Amino acid sequence: MSAKDTQVGGSHYQNFQIQPIDFIMKNGLDFATGNVIKYVMRHTYKNGLEDLKKARHYIDRMIEMAEED
Repeated sequence: MSAKDTQVGGSHYQNFQIQPIDFIMKNGLDFATGNVIKYVMRHTYKNGLEDLKKARHYIDRMIEMAEED
């Protein structure tokens, strides 16, 4: 059995044809971008508004870092 065949802590990612981790890793995305994708994808199936706020937090951090450059 592969780690891809199981999900620890729920089934919220199993609703998608492409798992967030597969998309993130295949596209070589950084940590913050990956988390935005992850939280936006799962918000409907897991933590709703809380996950959208988490995604927004990462976007706000990304904006701050871009403004510093």
